Amino acid sequence: MEKIRLITEENEKKILSPRATLACESRGRSRAEDECDIRTCFQRDRDRIIHSQSFRRLKHKTQVFLAPSGDHYRTRLTHTLEVSQIARTIARALQLNEDLTEAIALGHDLGHTPFGHAGERALDALSPFGFKHFEQSVRVAEFIEKDGKGLNLTDEVKNGILCHTRGEEAYTLEGQIIRIADHIAYINHDIDDAIRAGVMTEEMIPLDLRLKLGMSKGERIDSMVQNVVDNSQSGDKIRMDDDYYAYFNDLHEFMFTAVYRNPVCKSEEVKAVAMIEKLYDYYIKNTDKLPGDYIAIAERDGEERAVCDYIAGMSDNYSVRMFNELFVPKFWLE
Repeated sequence: MEKIRLITEENEKKILSPRATLACESRGRSRAEDECDIRTCFQRDRDRIIHSQSFRRLKHKTQVFLAPSGDHYRTRLTHTLEVSQIARTIARALQLNEDLTEAIALGHDLGHTPFGHAGERALDALSPFGFKHFEQSVRVAEFIEKDGKGLNLTDEVKNGILCHTRGEEAYTLEGQIIRIADHIAYINHDIDDAIRAGVMTEEMIPLDLRLKLGMSKGERIDSMVQNVVDNSQSGDKIRMDDDYYAYFNDLHEFMFTAVYRNPVCKSEEVKAVAMIEKLYDYYIKNTDKLPGDYIAIAERDGEERAVCDYIAGMSDNYSVRMFNELFVPKFWLE
């Protein structure tokens, strides 16, 4: 019986755009492996990411609102799933490789810190080599997952993860989709969460932006995805048209003023940063208290690297628990 993977790879050649990244033409993995009989290399990467510990911890990592009490606020995990959905829609519409797109989307925030970008800024200031979550996401996949063996992802997936935020564009169109899908997802779900929290209302968004981009979350996502698809039918870039992109950036700037720098949203961030600073200082002075996997990293890559890896991997809940264990007095019980 012909291997299912080979049938899938042949179907990709027939169905996908000439611009798509074919699984059979992947640049491969850092460590060579036998191919799966059923799944393509990009399908295997997707599965490895979903089954990883780092992916599961995203459910307890902040997106924007720290430790929200409601059930419907986004976490880093639900954000990741929304990015994946938007990215897959774009990839399918452009006849690009949906499996590769999904794998990059699901892995793009594996290395994100507890407490969202506040945690990222804290580790960036503390670490002598700096900290960027997109670089850490690749490091998690390469050196930390599976007891230090890593996930051994394909080069295309690692490149898409690394390039999803800023700087150099991914060398695949599928990787480029993630950068713009990430922005579409977080701007719109952050508006939704901010409205739920009473920080803003839909009507506070300038009318010209709402008329151009959409009058509701659903209308905006549909409009943004449609604009990307319409303007990415040819060439080597995933893009919006220039006029539309200017409005998109104006909405982003509005969100910085209304939400991302809003004292109501950020009131607890000072405490989160102080907690990360205390944890970092403690473990730098007591690296023998790190879990065994991270002691091995300290021996291989240095103590600062190991402490940074350990704290970055913590969920919000776990970091609070470790802080309480280390710095909050325990009361005697009768």
